Amino acid sequence: MVVALKQEETQSLAENTVNLAMKKGADEAEVFVYQGITSEIVIKRGQISRSARIIDQGLGIRAIVNKAVGFSYTNTLRGKTAIKEVVLKTLTFARASKPDEEWRDLPTKKPFASVEGTYDKDIVELPSEDLVKTASMMLDAAEKTDKRAFPIEGGAGASYLSMAIANSNGVEGFDHGTIVECSLATIAREGGEVTPVCFEFNAERSYNIDPEWVGREAARLAVSALKAKKTETKNTSVIFTPVALQQLLYFTLINAVKADHVQRGQSAFKGRIGEKVASENVTICDDGLLKGGLRTWRFDGEGVPQQKTPVIERGILRNFIYDNYTAKREGKNSTGNASRAGYVSTPKVEATNFRFTPGRKTPEELLGEVKEGLLVYYLQGAHSSNPASGDFSVVATPAWKIKNGEIAYATKGTMLAGNVFSVLKNVSALANNERKIGQLVSPWIRVEDVKVVGR
Repeated sequence: MVVALKQEETQSLAENTVNLAMKKGADEAEVFVYQGITSEIVIKRGQISRSARIIDQGLGIRAIVNKAVGFSYTNTLRGKTAIKEVVLKTLTFARASKPDEEWRDLPTKKPFASVEGTYDKDIVELPSEDLVKTASMMLDAAEKTDKRAFPIEGGAGASYLSMAIANSNGVEGFDHGTIVECSLATIAREGGEVTPVCFEFNAERSYNIDPEWVGREAARLAVSALKAKKTETKNTSVIFTPVALQQLLYFTLINAVKADHVQRGQSAFKGRIGEKVASENVTICDDGLLKGGLRTWRFDGEGVPQQKTPVIERGILRNFIYDNYTAKREGKNSTGNASRAGYVSTPKVEATNFRFTPGRKTPEELLGEVKEGLLVYYLQGAHSSNPASGDFSVVATPAWKIKNGEIAYATKGTMLAGNVFSVLKNVSALANNERKIGQLVSPWIRVEDVKVVGR
């Protein structure tokens, strides 16, 4: 993997573009330079189908004129002409835009914290042959686990990411990191029965993934979903795995603690700081400095230092998460939660590493305490949840019936319905098997009195 832009070059580009914008008439200016280089191996229909190398780099600029914000971007970073054109275009947009009376100013310079476990030279230097080997190991492991399991898609990838930021208030910074991942989706067939898709994956910031475990687990889950039975409609105990929990919470709880949702009146938590909103078993922080976190960086998309922010402590709501704009609307400081889609977007409020403090029980102990319930790995339809009220109605497919502390059989046609804020209040225990799933960092979580709807 070759790094196209060096640190000094990236930082100089950001700073020089800010200076040019100021000379051309901006009251304030901010430049974000992003580079992403990814090598990937793609699996289709149980075979390695192709390899690819993707380079995405560009520059996004915000310019403020009389409290009006203009934004544009370019992926042409060589040569002064393209940079000058994007600066002039941004200023034109700003002058044509309506002033935002809520605008205060861009962030000011603050020292960045140090982070650990986010960059691995071995990933940067990883040859594509090693990714082919990783993909092959997953496929082999799945095949050896059970002949009834069939891999349908997946892959392996390694990425180098870097970003530089500069603004007219003295903010300047550079950070870079790596990520390596592998994933496999499978189905199982026996007789005329075909299971729903099951998948497993492993993603890390350092070169420390286990493709054989991914292959074995993806096959095991698919085979265990055979001979599924219908389940009855009743309120019962449910154990959510991190994958299912991430799908559910992304559209509900995580949105509820974002300051922009609160300020628009789209959060059930508005005005409830200091109140009990969850079980005493629930402690959550947004930890932008988590060692090896998938969303860990020295600074956010506006150059504000990332930090660890308590969100819920033993059931009590403590804080919302802010970017610069939403924080200054309330006379507060940003929590370092401004996120960008590379260089092509303006910042918006997002969680970093949204971490549930794990419990002390093993998964087996958590399971063993359930007389009757459901183990849920995957959800469908979580995107249709109501982010303001927290109401949800989702399909759990596949899910597994728990009887007397053991997995009894897979279920089919199973739905879960309820309210995510009620779910939080009914958390009875957390296991110790913490995993990183996108923004979420969580173990298995057991919830009581969840409505299960059978078909």
